[in-house]
Order: sequence, then structure tokens, then C-alpha cells
Amino acid sequence: MQSRSPSAAAASASPTAAAAAAMAPAVGGVEPAVTLDQVPRWSDPDQRISSLSPTAAGSETQTSSFLSFSDPLTGDDAAAGPGGRGASWFPVDHEINSKIYLWRGHPWNLEVDAVVNSTNENLDEAHSSPGLHAAAGPGLAEECATLGGCRTGMAKMTNAYDLPARKVIHTVGPKYAVKYHTAAENALSHCYRSCLELLIENGLESIATGCIYTEAKNYPREPAAHVAIRTVRRFLEKQKDKITAIVFCTTSSSDTEIYKRLLPLYFPRDKPEEEIAALKLPADVGDENGETVIDERKIRIKPLPAGAANSKTPIPALADIPLPDSGLTRQRNSFKLDSYLDPAFMSIIKDPDLRRKEQWEKSSQAHKGLNLANLLGFGDLGSPPLSAAEEYSLHSRYLAKANSMNLSDIAEMKIIYRGGVDSEGRAVMVVVGAHFLLRCLDLERFVLYVVKEFEPLIQKPYSIVYFHSAASLQPQPDLGFMKRLQQILGRKHQKNLHAIYVLHPTLGLRTAILAMQLFVDGEVWKKVVYVDRLVQLFRYVPREQLTIPDFVFQHDLEVNGGKGIIIDPRTKHVYQRPSG
Repeated sequence: MQSRSPSAAAASASPTAAAAAAMAPAVGGVEPAVTLDQVPRWSDPDQRISSLSPTAAGSETQTSSFLSFSDPLTGDDAAAGPGGRGASWFPVDHEINSKIYLWRGHPWNLEVDAVVNSTNENLDEAHSSPGLHAAAGPGLAEECATLGGCRTGMAKMTNAYDLPARKVIHTVGPKYAVKYHTAAENALSHCYRSCLELLIENGLESIATGCIYTEAKNYPREPAAHVAIRTVRRFLEKQKDKITAIVFCTTSSSDTEIYKRLLPLYFPRDKPEEEIAALKLPADVGDENGETVIDERKIRIKPLPAGAANSKTPIPALADIPLPDSGLTRQRNSFKLDSYLDPAFMSIIKDPDLRRKEQWEKSSQAHKGLNLANLLGFGDLGSPPLSAAEEYSLHSRYLAKANSMNLSDIAEMKIIYRGGVDSEGRAVMVVVGAHFLLRCLDLERFVLYVVKEFEPLIQKPYSIVYFHSAASLQPQPDLGFMKRLQQILGRKHQKNLHAIYVLHPTLGLRTAILAMQLFVDGEVWKKVVYVDRLVQLFRYVPREQLTIPDFVFQHDLEVNGGKGIIIDPRTKHVYQRPSG
């Protein structure tokens, strides 16, 4: 490692002074090397101060927000997680935490054993991390040209040339597509793991890495950060004795905020952080290596039945089991063979490729035939149905992504929100059709918000109240969207849904719901209860259990023509309108 500069040595006395000295421009325009003692360590107590000191407050620089990390788990949304999970997947480990650093800047300025370059398969300069080759000099490109390229998810090492580091580790991140989400996650996880494995294989101990996922490859920033951080955590759990420092480097304020928010989930610094982090972790936290778990590829091993281990009756050899003469029937004997067959395992014996082929055939048949729903203008419903395992996997991926994102902009639109309970004590979700502004709504983010909000409700019986008041003035999503949303919410939503109370239905809405009963899901949409007046709705859901927009009261008055019982929109009192 290179020796420290005098200015760096002087700055090391104080973390604030150290970071300021590290980011200050050097004489002659050449940025000085930054040593690890100048980089904020995740476990340092002074990094948990959420506000600047009085002396620094008046002279806040670009780096001030990184000299002291705010505590993202103590905000207003700390209790907004999907529910406890019992024991934490990532318990407090002070030794591991002491090896994690967060740095705002390029890795090329850091004095570490190795820095990571995110590049393409050809390892060419044009697709490498910005600024690397300019800082390292021409020798780096010349050596890269001799390596013969690199495959996605793998890593190769070169000398660092003019960099403060000793080596450069080059890795190739995956291209991202929603259709291949799991494959992209696992390829990205393998990138980080390959870099760390290469570090250890070469007897090196410290590494600095930027975000391997790039904008050019369309990888979503926050889900990618989850993969990066959890992969590093899992690797350190096995190899912490061989690594002294891992520095996460960010070059934008958005990436920095993502890491500051996610690091406590995987590297909690105390027991309260661990407990709160358990509420906010995604549903899928990967396997022992941090890779996404694919249920179809699990091998399920069932333990021996009670008493079988001590039984004196020998388990027969395969050759001793009598085989039937007919392939259509199977003899069952008294050797307890069935007790060793796990039904969960037997249910996935079908070849995955064969299952995909069957799905493709179903999809092809659906598109070849007359798509009646599409002809009637209700949208394309030609996609094949999903199996229970596929729906569960789809729901888990959306829930994990939803829990990792800030969806406050969707919440502010008040399209859906929690109500109280209905007359029988079931939880209620309120949907306001007039707030569904299709033209200016990001449907993908809306679906994520729906999944996140519905998750606590669908675990038990619940009801939905839908205000269609004035909603006919806004364009509504087609049946194809509704079918996809139901698949994402999963079968638990279908099973536990008690009723959908629709207030102020129009003829068009009734027709659309009939189409959903025929083409989408008869079981769910037959639970619709039409309600023409608010007072009728209050028979099912008490007035005090609902937050009702004022325009709904006004619409109720206009639709019912002033007849019967109405609601005062100012006092919200129910009273009888005099006849005549």
C-alpha cells in the first residue's frame, strides 16, 4: 500500500476533518489518495448522529451529509413494515459491521488493495466505469486487451497502474428485464461474490466497489442495492477473517440515500435496529449466498417419521419392493414407503421445461381463438393462468420491491387507503374511483403500492368499499390490467375477500363487473354488492369506520334526487328529508 500523505495524516485526528481533507482538491489539480481512516465506517458511533454539528452547520459542503449518517430506522415509517418475522435474518454482528464503509466518490481515489470496475464482456475502455482509465493510465487498457474478455457475473483482475490501489477487479453486470428478474438478480449477486472471491484468492484484504449495476443496463437502483448489500453480508458471514474492509462507493445523492436507508437492514448496529429492520426486510432475502431462492429448484428432504429411526424393521432395498405388472396401477405394501415421500417434493417432479411448454401452448391457443373480451373492448385476456407456485413467486417479487421503495407519491393520491372494520369486525380497504387518474398515474408504482397496502389485510377475512361516485368521468383500467393485478395479489386475496361494496354503480360499471365475472375471476367478482345510497352502505360498514370524501356526499345527494335520507356534507349527520 502507498504511504499516507502529510495532509491525510493530519486529518485523521477527526472524522469530520478527515473527510473534509479527503475531498479537498489537491495542489496542481491531482486528487490526493484517500486512506481508509478518512472514510466513514458504518459502525463508528459518530456516524449515527443525524444532524450536523453547530460549527459545521453554517458551512455545509457536498460531503456534509456523509460525514454523519442519519438513522433511517427512526423515521416516521419505522413501523410501516409488513409484519414481524420472528428471528432476524441478519442479526447484529459488530465484527462484520466494523468492516463496512460508505463513501461518496469514485473508488479510484481510495488507497485499498483492490477497486472494482463495472464493464462489459469485452473489457473495453468505453464501457468501463467513468474515470477509471483516465486515472489509471494507458497501461490498464493494454492489459485488459490481453484477458480475452469476461462473462456476465464473472470477474478478472489486473494491475492498478497509476491508481492508489494495488489491483483492479473487472466484472460484468447483467442486463435487466422484468421478464428475467430472478436471473438478473442472481447474476448481479454473482458479480459481487466473484469479486470478493478473487480478492481472497490473491491474498488481498480490502476492496472498494461502486454500483456494478449501470443505467445503460436498465437495472433498477434500489432492488440492485438490496442484492449488493445482502450478498456482501452473506459473504462476510463466511469469510470475515480474511477481509478487513469493504467500501461501498456512490457517485450520486440518490444512490447514497438508498445505501444509507438499506444498510441498517442487513448490517444492524444494535438490537433495536435489528428488530425494526426485521419489519422492513423484503420477503425474499435470498439464500446463504444472497441469491434469490427459486422454489421450483429446491430439493426438499423430509426427516424420518417419528419412531422410524428406532424401528427394528429394516427398510427394504429397492430391488425388494414388488413391482406391478401394469403401468396404470401401483402396488402399495406395508413397508411404510409412502411415509418417506414428501408430497411437496413429489408435486414438483414434472420437468420445468415441460411445464413451460404447456404454458406456451395454452397461451398460443388463447391468442388463436376469438378473444371475446378484447372484441368487446374490455382488454386483452389471452394470457394463460398461473399456477399457485407461480402466483406466490410473482407476489413475493412485487412485495419485496414494494417494501424497498418510497411510494409516498401514490399514497398522497388517496386512491386506496385503510378504513376501519365492517359490521362483523372485518378489516376494510377503501378505493376511490374518481381519484384514479389514469393519464398521469404510473401504473407499475400503483400496483406496487396496492400490493404493499393489501398485504396486512389479505392474511385474514376483509372487505373492500369502492366509491364509484363521479368515477365515470375518468378513464378506467381494462380487464387485462385487473386480471394481472389479481394474479399479483395472489390466491390468499381471493380466499379471504368477504365482499366488495360498490357505491353508486353505473350501467357501464355493472357491465364491466359482469365481464370480470365471465373473463377474469368469477369467484371474486361474484362477491360484489351494489349499493345505491350511503345509508345502505352504512348497514354493512358503520359510518364512523369510513373516511369519505366530501364529493361522495354531494354525489349521493344529486343521484338520489333529494329523496329519502341524505347526509349533511358539513356535519356528516344523517337525517330524513321531509317529503313533498
